Amino acid sequence: MAASILAARAATRGPWFARQLRSWTRKFIENRSDLPINRYGTWSSSRIRDEDFAQEVQLHLQGVGKYVKAMDIVYYLDRTEVKARLGLKRTVSHATAKRWMQVLGYRWTKAPRGQYVDGHERKDVVQYRQEVFLPRMAALEARMLTWSKEGDEEYGPHLEPKDVVMWKQDESQFYAHDRRKLRWVHQSETATPEQKGEGASLMVSDFISADYGWLRSPDGTDAEEARVLFKAGVGRDGYYTSSHFVKQMEHAISIAQKKWPDKKHVFVVDNAKTHLKRPDGSLSALKMPKKIPKDGAWLVEVQVTDADGRTVYGPDRKPLKKKIKMTKGQFVNADGVLVEQDLYFGDGDPRGPPGAFKGMAYILEERGFHNAHQMRAQCKKKFDDCLPGAVECCCRRTLYNQPDFAYVKSELELLCNRRGVELVVLPKFHPELNFIEQVWGYSKRVYRMYPPSSIEADLERNLLSALESVPLKVMRRYHNRSLRFADAYRKGLNGSQAAWANKKYHGHRLIPDTILRHFDIDTTTNLL
Repeated sequence: MAASILAARAATRGPWFARQLRSWTRKFIENRSDLPINRYGTWSSSRIRDEDFAQEVQLHLQGVGKYVKAMDIVYYLDRTEVKARLGLKRTVSHATAKRWMQVLGYRWTKAPRGQYVDGHERKDVVQYRQEVFLPRMAALEARMLTWSKEGDEEYGPHLEPKDVVMWKQDESQFYAHDRRKLRWVHQSETATPEQKGEGASLMVSDFISADYGWLRSPDGTDAEEARVLFKAGVGRDGYYTSSHFVKQMEHAISIAQKKWPDKKHVFVVDNAKTHLKRPDGSLSALKMPKKIPKDGAWLVEVQVTDADGRTVYGPDRKPLKKKIKMTKGQFVNADGVLVEQDLYFGDGDPRGPPGAFKGMAYILEERGFHNAHQMRAQCKKKFDDCLPGAVECCCRRTLYNQPDFAYVKSELELLCNRRGVELVVLPKFHPELNFIEQVWGYSKRVYRMYPPSSIEADLERNLLSALESVPLKVMRRYHNRSLRFADAYRKGLNGSQAAWANKKYHGHRLIPDTILRHFDIDTTTNLL
């Protein structure tokens, strides 16, 4: 006892430390392997730092679901069986639980948003993506320049000439009151009045490529650019219609062919109605009558437009419409000759009055379907209710499958064919394949930093400044990201799997084949 007191005094400690020394000494005499544990630095350590304890709390939070809270930890550790198993005397406080949430990796913030999934894996969408879009893009990508993750050109053996420039198009809307939502707020700040609604809007439609950035004159000596700013809404510029886009596309083609005449230009657009509109009066069997109408007048209803292609509205603010004749059809006759077919009776035709619509039965009869008058007009109430795979079950389905009815080109396709450029339409619900979507996000982040203003001149100036703030190397990294998604789909991944693979291999341009080991995918057929 005297020795323990002297040792405690030498260590500037008191009687309690002397008693501990005597206890450690007796235990050591009884068992030479029983050494005291040095707890230095662990007296104030949190229990959540224990890996096993943290894992159990983490598993509980994952089991709670999407909307977890700090009180879930408090309630869980207050259970009798949990306290007995973990050796707890009481649960933790709410403040401690909130600190533990941060240690476990949780943050009080907005949930991260990913790509849209509505219709992404729909059967017809996947079929177009896998069988039409991706093979076509693979052939074009072999003739395009490639870029590293730093945005620099990659050099190497070129099996094919790098003569393809791909321009991707999209529209985006900017609002005057769109500003930052999250920031550090001092406790002295109080609520301030703010404008109601999103304020004035300005739509921008533009083309972009990984090679040159925005579609404009590369030397900057003139003001040629494909960008269009549009004030959408009644009483402003109206609404951005197909005629507006066709006009913008024609201007974009002119700039591209003028500035880079030695390149093959490919234009990629979204699968939107504005981009797929057919010329007025185009062939369609959807609403055709089977027989000759009683009054003989069956016409196609289209919207009235002015000289600039804008929709004309009536006093009730509804688009004015007019009726026109449907265009002529074409088919190969029994002699193998391509002939033109007028869908309306001509003078001297004994079957009907001049100018009257022939009806589906007579149209099919002229094409060699002699039993057309015995066919039903339509199988059921809905056109899509015909038997799967049926081709000639009714008049409407038979006419629908005729080549000139089935392959009617849009106004955009006709323009691109006439100007000698290639048009590619993206699959529906696949914004991740169009890297301009990320460019919009970058520019909007910059735009939200500018001081708020309801003046339309400020809105336009801030918008243009935000668009110009996107560096070309950043555009190229976004371009590589869209290529990784396309490559993941080629390897058989679905949308969620492709998103995971894209994040895992964010520094690559292509997804390695080893990605298939992470999923149950047949590598021989490349199918899920």
